[in-house]
Amino acid sequence: MSRFDCFVVFAEMRTGSNLLEAALNDLPGVTCHGEAFNPALIGYPKQTELLGLTREARDADPLALWARIRTAGGLNGCRFFHDHDPRVLPAMLEDPRCAKIVLTRNPVESYVSLKLARATGQWKLGDAKHRKDTPQAEFDAAEFETHLAALQGFQITLMRALQTSGQTAFYIDYEDAQDLAVLNGLAAWLGIEGRLTALPSSLVVQNPEALEEKVANFPAIEAALAKLDRFNLSRTPNFEPRRGPGVPAFVGCDAGLLYLPIRPGLEAPIRDWLGKLGPLEDDFSQKTLRQWKRRHPGHRSFTVVRHPLLRAHLAFAALLSKDGMADTREVLRRSYKLPLPPEGKPMAAQDWAAGLLAFLGWLKTNLNAQTSLAVHPLWASQSASLQGIAQFTPPDLVAREDRLAEDLAALAQMVGAKAPAFAAPRGDTAPVKLADVWTPELEQAAADTYSRDYMQFGFGPWKRKKA
Repeated sequence: MSRFDCFVVFAEMRTGSNLLEAALNDLPGVTCHGEAFNPALIGYPKQTELLGLTREARDADPLALWARIRTAGGLNGCRFFHDHDPRVLPAMLEDPRCAKIVLTRNPVESYVSLKLARATGQWKLGDAKHRKDTPQAEFDAAEFETHLAALQGFQITLMRALQTSGQTAFYIDYEDAQDLAVLNGLAAWLGIEGRLTALPSSLVVQNPEALEEKVANFPAIEAALAKLDRFNLSRTPNFEPRRGPGVPAFVGCDAGLLYLPIRPGLEAPIRDWLGKLGPLEDDFSQKTLRQWKRRHPGHRSFTVVRHPLLRAHLAFAALLSKDGMADTREVLRRSYKLPLPPEGKPMAAQDWAAGLLAFLGWLKTNLNAQTSLAVHPLWASQSASLQGIAQFTPPDLVAREDRLAEDLAALAQMVGAKAPAFAAPRGDTAPVKLADVWTPELEQAAADTYSRDYMQFGFGPWKRKKA
């Protein structure tokens, strides 16, 4: 009897998952069904259903599709990335008869490959003659840090789930996925009798050049990586340290104050205020932040929270306007029937309140892990964000946006500094102002959605004069 009923390949974009899938599908009796739980598609682009289920049916009940994958003829599985439907992940991780294959790649290489693929629109290559001209990628340190945090955070989740359930996985690297002996070792581990005699011929490496040739500003990579603890560059399943989330966004000033932002927030005016107290230091790694703390005995740290209804209102505005959220908007229109305007068109002012109310209703289920989309930092609860920050450094003060001038003055006094004036900008930067659309129904919906934030931080009803 086979030791496994199904399998899942835990990977990320540009880690070689297409090549690994092709190799698995070349094994007799094995079928990998692509990105079965990608919210923006089902299995593969342009595919409308998988194993008899449509995208809409999968989004309504992702476990129904997982059950079909588990029970299909032969050994079946799929690829799963960190931003795929989180509702199905526990079923995968908790099942000892589901084989876990963990595919990783040097995060710098995967980041650069992702930049190149986005620039060219070419995500697979079957023959070098079809390769598109590839411009050099531009390395962005902050963007890379976000990329690295997402990869490492997901690896931590997988590792802990396997440890606490007494399971193990088959770990395979990008280079290993091109090694015939390793692939056949994977087949043996899966309990498959057949073996590969050659690597898949349907795909080839897209960008085989050295990293220096693929990046326009290669020295920026060296500078960014020099600040990182080397053990954080490619997390292993055994001993790499946990990472405190959001550390690169922290801002310190020479007076001994450290700002721990919960985004989106008031970063610009707070940075300006801190700058009046002394030179600023930011773009921290955990190592450099510890060094900063040692250089500033008596330091004080703080974060700022805003009213949950205003936070949801601004998150809704960002959802409607950000270029990088087109896929999310499409999923919300198609799968959850949110009344969002057609792509490229702004939401009419008279429709804003109804749209925000529908968004809040969906958001409540999203925060409860009941949707196919992962929780986005734009609308994550502030209590959860604060817990993440506190894993590395708990703030001395949780300030409120509506009385920020007074709280900042008290902070300056704590470190023996004279507080400069702080003139907070209007907190509502959305094209339609919350003050113009507020209703008791919206207030109640926000309280239902962010009930923990209301309780944890003592928020009452939002007041129109705070817009």
